[in-house]
Amino acid sequence: SDAICNFVICNDSSLRSQPIIFNPDFFVEKLRHEKPEVFTELVVSNITRLIDLPGTELAQLMGEEDPKLPGANSTASGFFRSLMSLKRKEKGVVFGSPLTEEGIAQVSQLIEYLHKNLRAEGLFRVPGNSIRQQILKDALNSGTDIDLDSGEFHSNDVATLLKMFLGELPEPLLTHKHFHAHLKIADLMLFDEKGNKTSTPDKERQIEALQLLFLILPAPNRSLLKLLLDLLYQTAKKQDKNKMSAHNLALMFAPHILWPRNVTANDLQENITKLNYGVTFMIKHSQKLFKAPVYIRECARLHYLGSRAHTSKDDLDLLTSSGSKELQPLKSQKRCRLDSCHQEETQQRTEEALKELFHHVHNMPDSAKKKKLIRQFNKHTTALTPGSDVPTSPAPRRTRSRSFSGLIKRKVLGTPVILERKSRDATPEPVRVSKENVQLLQKCGSPAHMPQEKLKSLDGQKEASCRRMRALLLSKDSSSL
Repeated sequence: SDAICNFVICNDSSLRSQPIIFNPDFFVEKLRHEKPEVFTELVVSNITRLIDLPGTELAQLMGEEDPKLPGANSTASGFFRSLMSLKRKEKGVVFGSPLTEEGIAQVSQLIEYLHKNLRAEGLFRVPGNSIRQQILKDALNSGTDIDLDSGEFHSNDVATLLKMFLGELPEPLLTHKHFHAHLKIADLMLFDEKGNKTSTPDKERQIEALQLLFLILPAPNRSLLKLLLDLLYQTAKKQDKNKMSAHNLALMFAPHILWPRNVTANDLQENITKLNYGVTFMIKHSQKLFKAPVYIRECARLHYLGSRAHTSKDDLDLLTSSGSKELQPLKSQKRCRLDSCHQEETQQRTEEALKELFHHVHNMPDSAKKKKLIRQFNKHTTALTPGSDVPTSPAPRRTRSRSFSGLIKRKVLGTPVILERKSRDATPEPVRVSKENVQLLQKCGSPAHMPQEKLKSLDGQKEASCRRMRALLLSKDSSSL
């Protein structure tokens, strides 16, 4: 029951050749319908990463506050604003009512017909016949089937009726909550090398922001918006016949897609250029705007596969980078081997360079400068001397005896044993004797010429030390037992 996909074995050979339909947004749609709160939090967190939305505008986008729209506090309503509000009071089944799936099914007949008649010059700009439009409007409101291919209606009649349907909706197709976010998308610009903002639009970030905003639209709005933008995209592709470019189409549909209701052009005079540019951009890139970003797909897939869900694109980047941690020990070992090889090569090159320099100095004519350079060479160790090919390793250091016999020798004989060992290991050095020591030696002479009393005292001292050592041995044996 927890499986997402099941494999079905088909024995019908005629069906095996059919293409397999794969929806890359399957997990995205599943998360949207089953856990809308988690889905909205995931999308909005990425929207705020792209565009700067203050607290009030973010609350409006989330639906926590009523949107503050331009012209809402204006006391002068105006003739056009009152006229539009009066028209919307006459609600029908399709026209003037909130957007529903039933209304989209009726209006989709108009869109399907216009796809077949995109070559009419001035499409969406030239108005049709008002009588035919009213007949067609009544038929759509009643829910009866209409044969638009009968030749009774003109393409301009259908195009004008489609704009009328969008204009009579209670709110624009992109909803009032998204109004401020779309104004911020128009301000997304590229930065130069110094980090200064330029006047060139950042199209990649704008596309990504629109993809995210379209994901949190209500399902009916998103479905109709996709049908409408695809129609306008195909219309702009045939502008050589119908004379309607993407910009011209944006001027016709921006009031129905983005403009808040009950406002005029004077209310939007500061933002009307941004709104027209935004709709033009949507028409040109409509084929990319209804695909969820890759990181949203991956987050939704991980949510249903048992892994922890990630909340932003940056977290997903951290996930992909953490997957390579298992290879770090192997990489570090390889890096150590490369470093050691590099050090050996560097040392070899250094020695060769020193050899060449040494021969060059040796071939120089005798001078004070040559003697100075030779003295500098002599200061180096034998391992770096150019004359020695193989560096000599230092003599191994004698380890200090830790045995009990060594302890006895050190206790009995004292420093003479250490001095004797040093004399065996190291080369003898000339001993500097002061004048006073020479006179003292001359007076005392060798041990053979020493008085008998001094010899007896020395023998007594040795016997006493031997007795102490025997006592020490006995105490050591008793303690070991």
